[in-house]
Amino acid sequence: MKGSKKLLFSLISLLVVFVVACSSFHVGKASNGKKTTTTQQAAFPVTVTDATKSKFTIKKEPKRIVSLMPSNTEILFALNKGKDVVGVTDYDNYPTSVSKIAKVSGKNMTFNVEKIISLKPDLVLAHQSSLATAGDAFKQLKDARIPVYVVKDAETFDSVYGTILDIGKVTGKVKEANSVINKMKTNLKKVQDKVAKSKVHPSVYVEVSGPPQIYTPGNGTFINEMLNKIGAKNIASNQKGWIQYSEEAVIKANPDVIITTYGYYEKDLPKKIVARQNWGTIKAVQNKRVYDVNSDTTSRPGPRLVEGVEELAKAIYPELYK
Repeated sequence: MKGSKKLLFSLISLLVVFVVACSSFHVGKASNGKKTTTTQQAAFPVTVTDATKSKFTIKKEPKRIVSLMPSNTEILFALNKGKDVVGVTDYDNYPTSVSKIAKVSGKNMTFNVEKIISLKPDLVLAHQSSLATAGDAFKQLKDARIPVYVVKDAETFDSVYGTILDIGKVTGKVKEANSVINKMKTNLKKVQDKVAKSKVHPSVYVEVSGPPQIYTPGNGTFINEMLNKIGAKNIASNQKGWIQYSEEAVIKANPDVIITTYGYYEKDLPKKIVARQNWGTIKAVQNKRVYDVNSDTTSRPGPRLVEGVEELAKAIYPELYK
């Protein structure tokens, strides 16, 4: 009898160890549908490779972080690391509390290396899009023995999920990163389920800058992917990247809806679009279906992209959001 009890106790002990060990892993699905397994919390030291193919080791959880891109900052706050952010750029505006954080760049995104060093960061989160103009600044920071992690430039929702997970790894917030990603996916599905009820698929023209140089997003941009996800047709999807467009091309395409993204600095923009000469024949203008959306939520590769999708959906399918 004593032997049986001893055996039972041993089995229970092994079971507990097994459960505890497994609880540190998260099982999900990759974009190819296969199951993926990631640790819930990063153990330090952690060795990472960034967008420059540089490999380095972060010895302990960073407690003083300088963020050199607004999207990085938004991700850090979503991962509950906002309290550890000690430096941001002049373009950082979300959440509102970032206004109280020291600024380490000018409006043209040139970085003040001396200022950054003076903040004594144990991690600098840079961005691949700044490499061409700020490569020397990053080198100076590395020479000062400050870890600089260059975040990859994300161009799709899947790559944004990857960015969030990467930042989670270097900050010791993998569990929070998985939670943010799952929440984004859940909320995105809610929007897609709602717009799936629509029997129409409106054509849309998106204007990110106005005359004399009009630009619109084509294939390979977040806005194009957002429109695809909600069943709308981007009139410029047959071209790639950010395209310089002509007024004649917009008039010829005759979109059902017009979306602008720069109303934050041009007052009454939808009214100005409607009043444009020769645009009166466009269906969107005739039906007064011209809207301005938040440029940050439709362009920054971070957690608020799904908010951008919903804002577009509300403009394109207003009957579903009454």
